[in-house]
Amino acid sequence: MGKSHSASYAAAGVNIEAGYEGVRLMKKHVARTMIPGVVSDIGGFGGLFTPDIKGMAEPTLVMGTDGVGTKQRLAQLMDKHDTVGIDCVAMCVNDIVCCGAKPIAFLDYIAIGKNDPEKVATLVSGVAEGCVQSGCALIGGETAEHPGTMEADDYDLAGFAVGIVDKQKVIDQNKMAVGDVVLALPSSGCHSNGYSLVRKVFDVENTDLNKYYDELGQTLGEALLTPTVIYVKPVLAAIEAAEVHGVSHITGGGFYENIPRCIPEGLCAKINKAAIKVPAIFNLLQREGNIPERDMYNTYNMGVGMALIVTPETKEAALAALASEGIQAYEIGEIVAGEEQIILE
Repeated sequence: MGKSHSASYAAAGVNIEAGYEGVRLMKKHVARTMIPGVVSDIGGFGGLFTPDIKGMAEPTLVMGTDGVGTKQRLAQLMDKHDTVGIDCVAMCVNDIVCCGAKPIAFLDYIAIGKNDPEKVATLVSGVAEGCVQSGCALIGGETAEHPGTMEADDYDLAGFAVGIVDKQKVIDQNKMAVGDVVLALPSSGCHSNGYSLVRKVFDVENTDLNKYYDELGQTLGEALLTPTVIYVKPVLAAIEAAEVHGVSHITGGGFYENIPRCIPEGLCAKINKAAIKVPAIFNLLQREGNIPERDMYNTYNMGVGMALIVTPETKEAALAALASEGIQAYEIGEIVAGEEQIILE
């Protein structure tokens, strides 16, 4: 590998040796994610994983893919690249856990204007941290240098997750009934959604992101770069402990788009807005951007990163299971009869 060199490719702006150095630097981070089932080390043409399917009647793979989005522009402006990898993992694994699947493997893809091995390794360190938090292995990835199509300091980070669930244990929303309870799992802030509007409201290209806000208790940049909460272990614990009839990951589209995705026809999630614990960053964003309240709830999570719908009889068991995994969930609504699927009042 050390003998590989192309002067012509280098003249076109692609540094093969930098790619090799990036792989060398990231291996210590990848090693943190190794779990039983990993067959291959990074560096091959594909990542191998042998899942444990003992006790499963019908092992079913669940897959999800997503990226960090324009939040990564904040990381570039602040020259802080060790947390957006957590966001990348979160956007994928928080989706696949919605059906009850346990993430087992993850791959990342980094497109970068100029390959900086230290920066790439730092990005991967965040991905590895996200994998550790969700209990899955980082079994491979790709770094692509894009000279001439991206600025040297620009990059785009995306990922792909694979999970597994016994088919008979997939969350069945058709069991949902009037009287079921809607639980809110608190978010850490904006997570990874609505950042095009965030960047416009705060004019981040021309703003001091290190400015401290008393109402935030931190700088604006710190608040906006706070990584997405990974809910995998708490949600899986709740599924084991309670009768869960629906799980929604609140991402782009906010409440109005995401909660209805797990609501069957004829039922409606009636949400009590007064019960929602809204973080200060959303109040600041709404005020600075003069954003209508409905648009806020139709763009952002407003402090609710995930919503679980459980039977009233198992609500306390769900809350206890979530608390055991560090999530202080609380009730924000109930399921009623209706055709609208969601009402916020």
